[in-house]
Amino acid sequence: MIRNNEKGFTLIELLVVIAIIGILAAIAIPQFAAYKKTAVCSSVASDVANTVIALEGFYAKTQTYDGFNGTVKSGTNVITPSAAGSTITNVTGTNPDCDQGTFTFADGKYAW
Repeated sequence: MIRNNEKGFTLIELLVVIAIIGILAAIAIPQFAAYKKTAVCSSVASDVANTVIALEGFYAKTQTYDGFNGTVKSGTNVITPSAAGSTITNVTGTNPDCDQGTFTFADGKYAW
């Protein structure tokens, strides 16, 4: 005997909702991973640009780049500036999670 005034969800309705949530998760999770890789690579580029700005500030204060060489670590990013006298020769940045390779500032230009 079925009563018309009972409230609630049937098992089929709950299974349909769970299936829809599963399908949406299967679509969203790979996209999230791609966005995370893009963000990691962007942070490497940003750290290289910030290191170049720091080098310029150091030069404005001391009129030389001497003494600014060495490796800088920012999280898992590794930034290696190379400058001498009055010239920035090279600034490179890498991250093991970035599949684009090394981001470099050389000859006044940024490039992967």
